[in-house]
Amino acid sequence: MKNKLKGILFFLFALVCFALSIWGPEALAKYKDKGILGEAHLEAVETEGEGYRYKLNANEKLYILSSCLRSQTVPESEQSALTHIDNTGVNYQELEGSYAFVLNRRGPSGKEITDEQIYETCSNGINTLKGLGILPEEIKSVESASYDATLYSAIDVLEPRNNVAVWKVSLSNSQKNADKQNRLIDAYLDADDGRIYEFYVRTPLLWEDIDADKIVQEWGTYMGLNDPVPYESDNPLLETTPYFKKYVFAGMGNGQTIVTVGFYEGINELFLKITQ
Repeated sequence: MKNKLKGILFFLFALVCFALSIWGPEALAKYKDKGILGEAHLEAVETEGEGYRYKLNANEKLYILSSCLRSQTVPESEQSALTHIDNTGVNYQELEGSYAFVLNRRGPSGKEITDEQIYETCSNGINTLKGLGILPEEIKSVESASYDATLYSAIDVLEPRNNVAVWKVSLSNSQKNADKQNRLIDAYLDADDGRIYEFYVRTPLLWEDIDADKIVQEWGTYMGLNDPVPYESDNPLLETTPYFKKYVFAGMGNGQTIVTVGFYEGINELFLKITQ
């Protein structure tokens, strides 16, 4: 009797399992659909146009920008160029080489520093560098009437998500007779946080008054970089001035960024620039 009862129970159990295997998945799918269909659901996705939001650390951003600056020709100073070149935008599909520095024709996306904010942001950056002892106190603030600001994109062409938006702020060409003493001549600023990557300033200081080691150390901390290493080279022709010191920061992969603190005698121009 007990064996017969066990057989019946086993048959019923097998029958239930068989029924669930046939109708179970369909019933479960209908149940899930009730919680999805007929309602709007939001999901955060990364669109192609927002590739610049790919997270890069400070060393990577510096490396990409330095690589891109090397790939184009923009005057670094009146000492190294007599005329300013008008940069034009480039069709993204036509970009050549591994890195490209192109005019950002779209303008600020709403997440970057705007045209109206950039001059105040630059002045705030100058004041921060003064407080760190990187720039002398005599350097003047930036006014929109005397300066031009242009938004650029520095792009790793082989990996387009690796790109940096930067503002270039320059003393306007229309200021032909302007007093350039104690003024910013050129600077590159991060379009997200306003930190200054490069600068050229007219200063009352002489080279012997400038502590390049302190400047690069403080600037590296300000930028969020790791500690610099002195750049070793016996070549005195690395710059168009004999007054300079070079340092190396880690870049991307095995790459590196060279940061130069230098001084143009005669026009008393102190500069910090990034190269490869």
